[in-house]
Amino acid sequence: MTMEQQYLKELTELNGVSGDEDEVRRFISSKAGHLADESRVDSMGNLILYKKGRSGKYRIMLSAHMDEVGFIITGYGDCGTLKFKPVGGIDERILPGKRVFVGDKKIPGVIGSKPIHMQDKEERKANPRLKSMYIDIGADNREEAERFVTRGEYAAFCSDYAELGDDCVKAKALDDRVGCAILMDALKGDYEFDLYVCFTVQEEVGLRGSEIAAYSVEPDIALVIEGTTCSDVPGVEKHDYSTVMGGGAALTIMDRTAYAAPNLVDYIYKLAKGAGIDVQYKQTTTGGNDAGKIQRSRGGVSVASISVPCRYIHSPVSVMSKKDFQSCLSITRLVLRSLSDDVKLIGKLKDGGYIDVQSGK
Repeated sequence: MTMEQQYLKELTELNGVSGDEDEVRRFISSKAGHLADESRVDSMGNLILYKKGRSGKYRIMLSAHMDEVGFIITGYGDCGTLKFKPVGGIDERILPGKRVFVGDKKIPGVIGSKPIHMQDKEERKANPRLKSMYIDIGADNREEAERFVTRGEYAAFCSDYAELGDDCVKAKALDDRVGCAILMDALKGDYEFDLYVCFTVQEEVGLRGSEIAAYSVEPDIALVIEGTTCSDVPGVEKHDYSTVMGGGAALTIMDRTAYAAPNLVDYIYKLAKGAGIDVQYKQTTTGGNDAGKIQRSRGGVSVASISVPCRYIHSPVSVMSKKDFQSCLSITRLVLRSLSDDVKLIGKLKDGGYIDVQSGK
């Protein structure tokens, strides 16, 4: 296992529901903070690690969000169960029977609903609704549950990192701990430009942290490193695939939050192809990520997203290919090295110009 994969394993086993990213932030600071010239946590909770460039003429922003989808505790049932609401987009059909950890003490619990043998005929025809679910922590009554858990505490999926077959990984929070692991690697390099490595918060509930981080950094170019949807599964027609697992990192052209800078996407794609790195385009326009807020910061920022395809995203059992993770890592390294070797390219890309990758002009 490479160091980057080891970091990914450790990152996915941490809990960091949107609004409660402390555990993830502490881990990244402890492992990578020493690689930066400056480190700060802003008012939203974004961790911004700054590496001073040799020339300092341009600013490059890398962004990956620390938060994951999960739940917030909203009340109690008389029999000792916990009421909850989702934090971020979660398919409620997958929830019954899933294990969770509740609060900072990581109290184990199970998401429950009315047992099928107690349901009437009509109830059996429908999927359980979230409003009828609860978290069972083994408390006997409301008073005992209140002693263990406070309203407003968060609950995260309980799911260990595991390897599947020769190439795949199963874990929770691949969206976007894949990006966090790759950003930690980027801090090892030295560059001509100033590099701002931003580990953002609250992406899953409205891209909130990245808006503040981008306003503060005011970058010339921003790259968002993400885990994105992968739909190459039975029951989905090929023309509806978003990405294909094993096809390499995915570049986004447009989604519901952002329109990536076409010249920047073209540059990244041709760089990857020229280096023999597998790369693909995301073929749907659904979803969104931090690029949506970064693009509209201040006077506007040229953005591009480089993503790892992940099946079953926003669940406790997301699946990715290690080859795709390596592709995303290699492309990120390649882009940063190329722009550092010739910083004038940053100005041209910022102004909308296209780069001939072969000639470097």
